[in-house]
Amino acid sequence: MSIIYILLILLIVTRVFGEISERFGQPALLGELLSGICLGLVVHHYDQTFPVLAGLSENEVFTAITDLGIFFLMLLGGIELSPVKLLKASKGAFWVATGGMIFPFLLGLGLAYLVLPDSHILDAQALFLGTVMAVTAVPVSIKALMDLGKLETKVGQTIVSAAVIDDILSLVLLAILTSFLQSGSIPDVAAMSLLLGKIILFFIMAIALGHYLFPAIGRFIGKSQAEEFEFSILLIAAMSYALLAEALGMHFIIGAFLAGLFFRRRTITENVYNDILSKTKGITNGFLAPVFFASIGMHLDLQALLKIPVFVLALIAIATIGKVFGAGLCARSIGMSKYESLSVGIGMNARGAVELIIADIALRAGVFSLAEPIPLVVEYMFSAVVIMAIFTTLMTPPALKLFLK
Repeated sequence: MSIIYILLILLIVTRVFGEISERFGQPALLGELLSGICLGLVVHHYDQTFPVLAGLSENEVFTAITDLGIFFLMLLGGIELSPVKLLKASKGAFWVATGGMIFPFLLGLGLAYLVLPDSHILDAQALFLGTVMAVTAVPVSIKALMDLGKLETKVGQTIVSAAVIDDILSLVLLAILTSFLQSGSIPDVAAMSLLLGKIILFFIMAIALGHYLFPAIGRFIGKSQAEEFEFSILLIAAMSYALLAEALGMHFIIGAFLAGLFFRRRTITENVYNDILSKTKGITNGFLAPVFFASIGMHLDLQALLKIPVFVLALIAIATIGKVFGAGLCARSIGMSKYESLSVGIGMNARGAVELIIADIALRAGVFSLAEPIPLVVEYMFSAVVIMAIFTTLMTPPALKLFLK
């Protein structure tokens, strides 16, 4: 029953911190992340007293629940967005996403070659740093915009569109990094062409199914007699999309998001739509999302701040500058105002989901391991990247609230 104990503690702490955050005029997301940080500090300091909480990183059941948190956040974000508005916003969002990736990616590469010691895996480490600088945490951005009531605005649509495009492009970078770690060389033209072909095929299949199959399912739902049948159908569709995305070499969050996006009022009746939206919000915002964001906060290891403070600060600075200016300048170039452009850049700055996945892949592949003695900057690079992800995620909601006003 350890998982019940874990979830009980996390829900109590996250709900208390989330309520305090709301009372201070900040999104609940901010409190949920801070609760994870505080809980992580206590657990790491008293690991003998809280052995179950201290071993969360190795708890497969808890990891599965946090994956569900990401899944439902993306599903809810898709349900609450208008496909027409998102498509309209995506025309300019492509350039925002491209600028928001290129700038931080190049800065990450530059920092790696400037600071990291020469070794046989320096290229892999540089590619890793560039990749984690370039990604955007779509669930974090969506949750922050939902908390602020700005998801359906022009800025919100642009941020989400660009963040989704960003995630797709980051998956290409992740595929390159994974291939590099496995073979020791950058994938050739044939391998890259195959990867891009899979991405294009996924979107063609997802759009076709959403456009033609979902309305037919909606008509079938209206004749169902079983209790909560409609909600089950939504989950079946979302999980099918997620599995399709993974089968074609993409992350499951893209599939969940698109399934929610095609679940429209025209597909089913207004009452059924509102009922399912309410249930999805309840399970997401009331249970899975707080647990997921607390788990991010619990990854924090303050030893990196003491051992390599300059590297950590440089990581945070170039990550923020790269995203805010890269995405912000491109937003400005497509006709947005100064404050709208800054809001887009800030909204794109959050990390925490895909970035932590990439960091975990690199950790298992031995990117942070060298012959003894391991230099401090390499030994604590994983922790430094996690701190950067948490810091940029923490600063996003309050900064967005400030500029969107």
